[in-house]
Amino acid sequence: MPPLCCTDHPEPGVIHAPVPVVTQYATADLIDAIAYGGHDPRNDPNWEATGAPSQSVYARWCRHMCGIACLEMVLLHRDGHAPSPFELLAGARHYGAYVRQDNHIKGLIYKPFVDYARDTHGLDGEVHPSFDMPGLVEQLDAGRLVIASVSKEIRRPDQAPERRGGHLVLLIGRSQGLIVFRNPSGHTPQARAAVMDMGEFEPFFGGRGISLDLRRTVRPKLAQAAAARPVASRPTT
Repeated sequence: MPPLCCTDHPEPGVIHAPVPVVTQYATADLIDAIAYGGHDPRNDPNWEATGAPSQSVYARWCRHMCGIACLEMVLLHRDGHAPSPFELLAGARHYGAYVRQDNHIKGLIYKPFVDYARDTHGLDGEVHPSFDMPGLVEQLDAGRLVIASVSKEIRRPDQAPERRGGHLVLLIGRSQGLIVFRNPSGHTPQARAAVMDMGEFEPFFGGRGISLDLRRTVRPKLAQAAAARPVASRPTT
């Protein structure tokens, strides 16, 4: 189903349109092979476009950058431009939104990510550590964008998810029982710019996320390290 435009359906529901599609991988057409065919993202020919300093650094981080891709989409929608993914990642890491523990990467960690988005990019955000579907709909109907924790297999909604949450997508609105979102790891164009019945969406939803109000601008300030370590999403493909 093609993505809805804000003029396609009347109220109830608010849809931000157009919101560009950004993937967490440099080459969107390789996502299917990476997710299901064992393709090594190190071999992505467009890795340099992300701002990564090397192929190995790109390969280490790309599976963890769904939240960074969501932020890039928000900034492109609001401003028409955005820093490169690895510039955004550097800022988020400075705030503690990602933490390296030996060979493991913990993140995205919501509270320091919201602090980074506010202080650096002037985004008014709120962490929702416990979110039900009515609360999610309330945020969307208020005109907010929502970075929501979902199962990575939301890109194949015909299959029951093994778990809720663990991956991040950008919800851009809802209308007449449908949720419209952008999936940074969608393996097809339809999975990347997705429309799903709310009843189908709910089993994939992890019950947590971040709401962003683009109608309010917070004065950015110099970056500073954050100490909080609240709810985080898990690394996914």
